[in-house]
Amino acid sequence: MSDMFLDKFRALVPKYLGDPWKPSDGISEDELDEALEEHAFTVPLVLREFYLALGNSELMEAYHYFWDPEELEIDEEGFLMFLEDEDEQFTWGLRSGDLRVPDPIVYRKNNARGEWVSEDGTFSEFTFDMFEWVFSTAEDDEEEHV
Repeated sequence: MSDMFLDKFRALVPKYLGDPWKPSDGISEDELDEALEEHAFTVPLVLREFYLALGNSELMEAYHYFWDPEELEIDEEGFLMFLEDEDEQFTWGLRSGDLRVPDPIVYRKNNARGEWVSEDGTFSEFTFDMFEWVFSTAEDDEEEHV
């Protein structure tokens, strides 16, 4: 494996949680392979490395909820769903036709309307931007209460 994104994802633990990254923050290769073996699809490299780096960390449930690898599924419209917001109003996914792309474009579904719209960014771009937004919003909230 080429580890294109692994170190960047691991760096999110000290950046946002203030602790050094530990192997227990991620999922081992064997555990990940076992969790994914039931699926009839292959996950993109970026999603695989995301789980290897962060699959057991608190970041999996930082405002939005990343699905555990065994929970991943492709919906009837052909999107591999991997994330939802806490109110289940939106779901994020990747086009199943793009799963061989190392870092595919992310789409968001409005669950009430049922339509998928491009986020205009790859999984890695979307994820880094989302965590930046989540933690800058959390810091802003803390400053307001001081």
